[in-house]
Order: sequence, then C-alpha cells, then structure tokens
Amino acid sequence: MDTPTNVEVAVVGPGAIGTTVAAKLHEVGRTPLLCGRTSRDHLALQDGDRLITVPGPVKTAPAQIARPVDLVFLAVKATQTEAAAEWLNVLTGPRSVVCVLQNGVEQLERVTPHAPRGQIVPAVVWFPAQAQSDGSVRLRGDVRLTLPDTSASRVVAEALQGTQCAVDLSENFRALAWRKLMQNAVAGLMVLTSRRSGMFGRPDIAGLALAYLRECLLVARAEGIELSDEVPHEILDKFQSAPADMGTSILTDREVGRPLEWDTRNGVIARRGRVHGVPTPISDILVPLLAAASDGPG
Repeated sequence: MDTPTNVEVAVVGPGAIGTTVAAKLHEVGRTPLLCGRTSRDHLALQDGDRLITVPGPVKTAPAQIARPVDLVFLAVKATQTEAAAEWLNVLTGPRSVVCVLQNGVEQLERVTPHAPRGQIVPAVVWFPAQAQSDGSVRLRGDVRLTLPDTSASRVVAEALQGTQCAVDLSENFRALAWRKLMQNAVAGLMVLTSRRSGMFGRPDIAGLALAYLRECLLVARAEGIELSDEVPHEILDKFQSAPADMGTSILTDREVGRPLEWDTRNGVIARRGRVHGVPTPISDILVPLLAAASDGPG
C-alpha cells in the first residue's frame, strides 16, 4: 500500500461509531464500502453545525461482495459479532486488517474465530456518538482511536491519515483499554436507573460509582494492569462534567429494547475477578440486574 488513498476500506455496522468513521473517511475522498443489516441509501452525521452525508448504498448481503478489502472497521456491537461472521468471511483475506471498534478488553478472543484469515487490531474508541431517532448520528466530541503499536495498526493509521479521526498508537494499550472498560462499566448504572450523565451529580450515586470503579481497578491490577489510584476519580469527574443529557450506547440499547453488552462491559469484571480471587461484591449485584434487563425473562 503506497499511500492511504490506495487502501480499500469497508465498515461493517454503520451505527453511531461506524457512521462516524465512515463520515470522516468520506470527507477526505475515501468513502468506504458500507455493510449492515438494514438497506439505506446514505448515512448522516451531525458534527456540530455540519451535516455530513455519506453516500451508500448500505449493502445487506455478503454475496454482494466481490473480493476482500484491505481494511475492515468492525463496528457492530459485541453482541452482534457472530451475526457479522459472514461479512468478515467475504471481506477478509490473508492481507486484510480488521480493526475492532467494540467495547471491552476481549476483542481478540471474540473476533479472531470469525476472521481467521485477517489480522485483528483491537481499538479503544474515545468519542461520544449517539444515534438519533431519524437514523442520523450526532457527534458530541473529537474523534480519536487508540490502537496497540503494531504493523497492522499502522495500516489503520495510514488509512485515517489526514482525516479528523486521530489515531494514537500506544505501547501501553492494555492499560488504556482497561481504563475505558472501567468507564463503560460504571455507565451500566445509567441503564438500571434510566438516567443520563446528570445522575452522577447526586452524592449517593457518585459514592456508589467510586466504589464500583475501585472494585474494577482491583481486578485490573490483578490482570497486571498499571493504573493509578486517581483513575476512579478521573472517570467520575468525566461523567460529572459531561452535559447532563449525555447518554451512552448501552442506555440507548436499553431504551429501544436491544440486547445489552452487559457481559462485555460488566460481566468481564466479575469473571476476571473470580479467576484471580478478587472479591467483586458490587459486580455480583449489578451484573445479574443488567443481564435480566437485557435478556429477561419477564
């Protein structure tokens, strides 16, 4: 690949995150192939006062794909990875890179079985993007990804070079992924209360959030992750300083009745805690409640 413009790119899962990445590529003339479950003639991203329209169509049948591409952004939810397996099968070849834009710290384990020919690159997604009722996506911050510092990651960085999507290649990727996991985990409280970021202004919720974040931190350290004692406070501060109406993807999923990423974002804390003998009393209450909210019965 001589220049970034020579990279053939596909986005699988044109939801909030996928639409954002597709729009940033389209702005610089690198419109990606769009693949998803729902046929659409375009995608729309509201970025501040700018409306960016990405031409489609969104392909809905893997049989429509003629050959593998160089780079796949897998932007489906973790709960939809298996359903995206057929897309990965036709889009990836031995030289393809699959950048996984999913929550959690288990992207490699989750995606590799479905794309054995591709090179899997986990990513930490740092930008807030929310799906709107009209099908568009609202972006509420700068667009940034963090990837491990590998040769496959550099393919992703080259493809996004010159766009408004910043890419950081980090030697400390696992620590950053765990930090984002902690942020995602505490957002589970928003699901159980059906409230947005403003709820963290309550002293009782702030206290519960800090206790839960400290529990997550103990598990992270048992995994060999170096994070400071200040990280729980920093994450809570981020929620408290966000707009009071700021939501999160798992809350949106709850509001529209979709399955929740409760295991990827919360269950993993309890599971890894059990492996290391670290007590997780708050997780042991939150996880069953989130699982029931997602999967029922009732």
